[in-house]
Amino acid sequence: MLGKKEPAEARVRIADNAEAMNLFGKYDQNLKLIEENFDVRLTSRGEEIAIQGPADEVAKVEGLFHSLLEVLRAGNYLSPQDLRYAVKLAHDGGGVDLKSVFEDVILITHRGKQIRPKTHGQQQYAQAIREHNLVFGIGPAGTGKTYLAVAMAVAAYKNREFSRIILTRPAVEAGERLGFLPGDLEQKVHPYLRPIYDALFDTLGLEAHQKLVERGVIEIAPLAYMRGRTLDDAFVILDEAQNTTPEQMKMFLTRLGLGSKAVVTGDITQIDLPVDKCSGLEQVRVVLKGVRGMSFVYLTERDVVRHELVQRIIRAYERFEERVPSPRLLAAEKGGSRGDGYGPKSPQ
Repeated sequence: MLGKKEPAEARVRIADNAEAMNLFGKYDQNLKLIEENFDVRLTSRGEEIAIQGPADEVAKVEGLFHSLLEVLRAGNYLSPQDLRYAVKLAHDGGGVDLKSVFEDVILITHRGKQIRPKTHGQQQYAQAIREHNLVFGIGPAGTGKTYLAVAMAVAAYKNREFSRIILTRPAVEAGERLGFLPGDLEQKVHPYLRPIYDALFDTLGLEAHQKLVERGVIEIAPLAYMRGRTLDDAFVILDEAQNTTPEQMKMFLTRLGLGSKAVVTGDITQIDLPVDKCSGLEQVRVVLKGVRGMSFVYLTERDVVRHELVQRIIRAYERFEERVPSPRLLAAEKGGSRGDGYGPKSPQ
């Protein structure tokens, strides 16, 4: 039996030239990316790829290729982002199972585009939304928290699971002081709800979105306008929840009526509240710990689906904040609450 560091070779068979082009990427950029991340040499030999290097590295890359081919042979397009994620999984040694992620199609947009999770963390998030009436999606920027929640809401409406979609978020920090802005209410609020509008336009198209808004099926409003209401038979999304106060969070959660589902999203590392104010999203993780019927899903930098630089930026900030804690983090620790949100100490 070969040791982990002993030289080894494996061969992966490719069906045809078309499959090879999809697998190798433009100018063999996929092969180059794999060689950059593993201590292996890749050689294309006719209908085979030869993998040479230390036995443990060869085994990881061989498994990676089999997983990528499984995705391609199912008729899927492999984006550079998908490849980088697969390489990360293989490099960490946890095995690569991309097929299950690709098979989890949430919605097909008006343009025929498939919306699906792009990482296992996002897949867990989508599954939690299916299975629970209240889900908290917590993670850094770019992890698809809002976009996937909106896609799930649109899919649920199309399946007639709910009669309306309600989307809300705190506007202008958490105070919702909109009076100084020009225009009517919609014009004042619109800039702060732009990410939600973008997700709706992408999933529904502008014309369908406008019709649903006119009919009252889709409602987009600042959080302050949820007070005093009971939200029945609705899919409700609270975005940017890290900027809610504890009172606002309690108010929102107690609006849920019969037949409703709520998704609360937020990034605890980007709180705009004054340092001396507690975030409702931070507090609710402690208040609702162990309560049945809900789920907390923690996304990480691995689930970032924006430019790969975003992942590096997030990791750099995490390293910096470990050395130089923010005043908010120090205050949260004194109060018995974590301020970073993504580590294993977070309540599950």
